[in-house]
Amino acid sequence: MKELDVLLERWLTRHGADATAPEIAAFETLLDLQDPHLARYLLAGEPHSESTIQTVLQRIREG
Repeated sequence: MKELDVLLERWLTRHGADATAPEIAAFETLLDLQDPHLARYLLAGEPHSESTIQTVLQRIREG
């Protein structure tokens, strides 16, 4: 989905250089998800059970 690509690319551009190793690992985990699952987290706001991933999801949504 183009919307997901835009959100992920924007986060990586803005925060990738200063992200912590756990944040990068969480981001990579998100990249492995299929679009429907990723859309639930990023577009529908469904929470993730892992705190680091949830933090990265919130930062991605905030821009």
